[in-house]
Amino acid sequence: MKLFLKVSVLSTLLAISSTKQSTAAQTELTEAGFAEYVLTLKAEALKQGFSQVLIDESFAKVKFHKRAVKADRSQPENVETLDTYLPKRVPKWKVDKARALYKEHQVLLNQIGEKYQVQPRFIVALWGLETNFGKFTGGYNVISALSTLAYEGRREIFFKKQLMAALTILDEGHINIENMKGSWAGAMGQNQFMPTSFLGYAVDGDGDGKKDIWQNQADVFSSMANYLQKEGWSDELTWGRQVKLPKGFDTTLAIPKNTGSRKNWLKAWSDTERTLAQWQALGVRRADGTSLPNVDIKAALVFPDDENGRVYLAYDNYKSLMHWNLSYYFVSSVGHLSDRIKFPPIK
Repeated sequence: MKLFLKVSVLSTLLAISSTKQSTAAQTELTEAGFAEYVLTLKAEALKQGFSQVLIDESFAKVKFHKRAVKADRSQPENVETLDTYLPKRVPKWKVDKARALYKEHQVLLNQIGEKYQVQPRFIVALWGLETNFGKFTGGYNVISALSTLAYEGRREIFFKKQLMAALTILDEGHINIENMKGSWAGAMGQNQFMPTSFLGYAVDGDGDGKKDIWQNQADVFSSMANYLQKEGWSDELTWGRQVKLPKGFDTTLAIPKNTGSRKNWLKAWSDTERTLAQWQALGVRRADGTSLPNVDIKAALVFPDDENGRVYLAYDNYKSLMHWNLSYYFVSSVGHLSDRIKFPPIK
């Protein structure tokens, strides 16, 4: 689970990393250096309008996490294919647990799904893949983790922004500093929101005045649904479908595997998407060889590995999931788990 959280969070961080290298990144990182750096963070927080009391409380037990730096610098190379990845990410036990928890929380999930127009199966799938249904949410003090990675320096601007967002969350009273736990990269709660994502998407699902994505199930599910809705989700569509290509198919009609950024990926989508009827005319078929659905919607073609691997027609909801995590493997695992929750129907 920890490995997946690294991939899940840092796929986003790497995409927006700053090219500016701070002095800290070029010199040895020490406890003394960290302590000095924290003083500058506290001064900046005060300058941004946070109270001295909040700052003192938030940084009272701040410490340098060498393990966070090591984890940040030691991202594993991707040696997987989707065929080896999916069985590990969506094993039978996880499918069974997802279906059981879907049934357990069905009343709440249906209410939230109706409110935000998001199919509940996708909420449960995200929940399962981010934190194993809330079991692995991370034990790092978020202020310490973010301060450490800002001090480390390779993405100082990004992590300082996250740190100030975390202070805003504390200032608004959604969580106290003792319980503000997360991953080594600062991703928080059962849905692993970075602090800026929390400010942008977290909601108070039960009306108690707090947005508690750590313990409150209504807040966790509602925040996930709100995220997807705000990023263009449609409950009239699924995520995509695996397809077969005819021999000699022009693979340049697909989105390139590596576009370099979300902006480039979205441009490639708009440049390559076609209606299902157009894909049908080009010889694209369902995985079982039958015709594509006769519906008037557009889709883009994606190769999570290469043209010799699995091929998917991706619908607009795929873009919402790629906003959550810019990873074909992550989106494929969410889609496959959601499909396993839906079929066979839960009674």
